[in-house]
Amino acid sequence: MDNILILERLDRLERLLTAHKEVLTFEETCDYTGISRSYLYKLTSAGNIPHSKPNGKLIFFEKKKLNDWLLQNNILNPSLIDNHGKGSSSLNTRP
Repeated sequence: MDNILILERLDRLERLLTAHKEVLTFEETCDYTGISRSYLYKLTSAGNIPHSKPNGKLIFFEKKKLNDWLLQNNILNPSLIDNHGKGSSSLNTRP
């Protein structure tokens, strides 16, 4: 039981340390985003996610760019669209 508690606390400390970093390694990015290793490799090889390879081997991710990428294609709640549309007719009109 003590070992489990120690491991949980260690994991929490590792996550706190990662939260303050500006540049993440490949493994840290997998943990941070919840994206699997294979899918993250696929995204990087296709150039679909912002990353850098300074020496041509190791892959790094800038946290700000990663957050921007994660939040792209924001989908609004339909009730928010309706409330926003009452003040502006441009959202609900067709050309």
